[in-house]
Amino acid sequence: MAADDKPPVFNYILSFLLVGLAWGFTTPFIRRAARTHSPPPHPALEHPAVKRSWLKSKLYTTFFAVIDLLRNPRYAVPLLLNLTGSVWFFLLIGQAELSLTVPIVNTMAFLFTVVGEWYVEGKVISRDTAIGMALSLVGIGLCVKSKQ
Repeated sequence: MAADDKPPVFNYILSFLLVGLAWGFTTPFIRRAARTHSPPPHPALEHPAVKRSWLKSKLYTTFFAVIDLLRNPRYAVPLLLNLTGSVWFFLLIGQAELSLTVPIVNTMAFLFTVVGEWYVEGKVISRDTAIGMALSLVGIGLCVKSKQ
């Protein structure tokens, strides 16, 4: 790919933001759904062969817990968006510089997680967290500037 064929910088910035949003902002929604989820009883867990075996009991319990969560739209929709962010990320690292993409996207995910916790849980963003967020953005700016 020639230098003139590269997508505009705006496309990369938008991609970094979208992946960070998909990873970070969805996490508080996933956590809230997992915390408030109360699975229905499953008769298979009461079967004597399952109760006798520690391994079977753990495997069956885990299997039903995962299935129950995936059936819950309050969990499944944010999870799907989060996983979509992972697909976007893998497409992005094929195009953008790896040493910039990983820290930028992870920083964006951190920032959006903090904002998501504020939105979903009403969590107060402390002064120290706000300073950390600002310093993270400054660090990303320095990394981008040094690569130019």
